[in-house]
Amino acid sequence: MSTEDRWLLPEGIEEVLPPQAARLEGLRREIIDLYSTWGYELVIPPFIEYLESLFTGTGRELDLQTFKLTDQLTGRLMGVRADMTPQVARIDAHQLQRDDVPTRLCYLGTVLHTRPDGSGGSRSPYQVGAELYGHAGVESDAEVLCLMLETLRLAGITEMHVDLGHMGIFRGLADQAKLSSVQESSLFESLQRKATPEVQALLSEWSVAADVRDMLVSLVDLNGDISVLDDAERVLKKAGKLARQCLTDLRHIAGLVAQRITYAPLNFDLAELRGYHYHTGVIFAAYVPGRGQAIALGGRYDDIGQAFGRARPATGFSTADLKALIALNPSPATTPSGIFAPCLDDPALADAVLQLRQQGERIVCALPGQTGGASEMACDRQLERQDGRWVVVKL
Repeated sequence: MSTEDRWLLPEGIEEVLPPQAARLEGLRREIIDLYSTWGYELVIPPFIEYLESLFTGTGRELDLQTFKLTDQLTGRLMGVRADMTPQVARIDAHQLQRDDVPTRLCYLGTVLHTRPDGSGGSRSPYQVGAELYGHAGVESDAEVLCLMLETLRLAGITEMHVDLGHMGIFRGLADQAKLSSVQESSLFESLQRKATPEVQALLSEWSVAADVRDMLVSLVDLNGDISVLDDAERVLKKAGKLARQCLTDLRHIAGLVAQRITYAPLNFDLAELRGYHYHTGVIFAAYVPGRGQAIALGGRYDDIGQAFGRARPATGFSTADLKALIALNPSPATTPSGIFAPCLDDPALADAVLQLRQQGERIVCALPGQTGGASEMACDRQLERQDGRWVVVKL
């Protein structure tokens, strides 16, 4: 690398500069306060740990996204976290051990990806999330979904909609069709592409009974507003108990969310199977106009802590990147605010500066021989001596 290029960062790795860094930090503090009012406790997982922990539960989906290195102390492989969800599950299962009471945890921090999620995306997103352990009911699913939406609104996202699905519907129908794990995985791939002819061909090839085949094919088109659940109940009337109960759960969750949230329309997509290999129940994702990728997503993933010796019901969500959320809501130009203090060796001036800072004022002290004054230092006031006292004067 030439001397001229030494300032360049790796592709997808970025730094946050003023004033965006201040906005990011301010929003981080507001989010922590919001989560605290909902009863969620902050945890700070390590940036790096052994792969066995990172690749537990949801983490197995992250193998290709994880930077790996060898621990020079033990010779074991370690990974830089690409997602904090498995880490928080480990904390709940192994570190806290709070009997069987519900536990609410939240987290904020940078994760690192080997490749961006989309074109031009970040490889070092700032992830924010919350997890609720120890309760298997739809009430906890509705709670974390509402908290996700409140997080987005706090970040200034005013236009958004949510897609909801349920992993149990597909899994129940796949069991009813007596599909092998290989067949189920192949069908999953086709459903994700909403490739109806391909789905029909696979089910015919496997000689799946006509009624079950029709129900599986219908999942492709079962998407839209809440009326889709009425359509689904008619189309899936011959489905097993699990699939029908999942429809009931979706309707219940929608009702609970509607009581609390009025600014984010709910859509339903019964072929949406994101997180197929680890989600066990309801799944949801938030989108904004003009952006194809979800800005936040979550769902239920029961027993994620089993590998850590403590299987518990679990549901939660995380944002894709808090930095991206800020970028979606450009801040208006702000008027400079601060007080410029002259460069003088004066105890009275030092005392005035100290008192103003204790009051929360931003004070910029001049340096000997510096270029630029109050306006260049983004100050709208300055300290001046009047009648032997230092007073604040507007510029």
